[in-house]
Amino acid sequence: MSRPTSPHKPDQQRAAKVLQALEDLQCTSGDSSDEYTIIKLSEPISSSSASNNNNPTPAPARTSDVSTASLDTPTPTSLEADLAHYRELFAKLRFSYVEQVTKEKFIRAIVGDPPQIVSAQENAELEAGNAAAKAALKRLKTDVAAMVAELETRGRGLVARYEVVREELAVLRALPAEIDGLEERVRDLRAQHALLRAAGVGPEMSMPLGKTRALVEGRRRELGGLEREVEVVGGQVPRKRKEVERLRGEVAALENRRANSEAAAREAKRRRENAQGGVEDELEARGRWYRASETVLRQVLDLKG
Repeated sequence: MSRPTSPHKPDQQRAAKVLQALEDLQCTSGDSSDEYTIIKLSEPISSSSASNNNNPTPAPARTSDVSTASLDTPTPTSLEADLAHYRELFAKLRFSYVEQVTKEKFIRAIVGDPPQIVSAQENAELEAGNAAAKAALKRLKTDVAAMVAELETRGRGLVARYEVVREELAVLRALPAEIDGLEERVRDLRAQHALLRAAGVGPEMSMPLGKTRALVEGRRRELGGLEREVEVVGGQVPRKRKEVERLRGEVAALENRRANSEAAAREAKRRRENAQGGVEDELEARGRWYRASETVLRQVLDLKG
């Protein structure tokens, strides 16, 4: 007889396939520990520009006053600080370039042979061209700013999705072992259930999940009622304790009286037994002596009783 297939097997196989596909993708894309940085993203551009250069001698590495250590381990704060610094440097560089080019053109116009003479019409045409170029440059700057904002938004979204994917990947890697453990636990519980049914244990141990939950809820309600009754009875404990102490005092007094009565009864019984045996009781003898003395005194004194 073939063993029935677990309903979780397809999910486990699908999870294993997805995990294998992700691992293959990481293997094909390189070391999984590598992370993208600005320097690494710029390597293809710098390599292509170096290959197009006719001079095979590599250019010496240039360093600025900004440390490149932050690019090795980038963080959002360090990247924003570096970008702000580079914007400031490029603004200064642009100003220096415009100033240098203007000086060079002015000097060439003065010392040239023959000197360059610019008319008002040419200045007007240049101003119109500059205005058109500035307008086009402004539009391009606006487009670039919008593109940068969109790239930043998309980058932040990709970072968030990447973090979610990493967390889900960790869960996915741990999922097969958890599924195996749960299936083993289910098999153990089924074996225990079969043993309990074979041993003739009560029907409560073999009920389905719905009835078991209903039974548990009923028992919890009963337990809640008992706890409320215990609270009510607990409030009556001090008064009952005082009553018990009072009754104990009364019982102690009654016990003392009973002990005294028992002692007197035993003494009376002993006296009766002694009297029946022929031995005169001392009190009875003394009483008879008192009566005889009284009779004699009455006769002597001639008193009538």
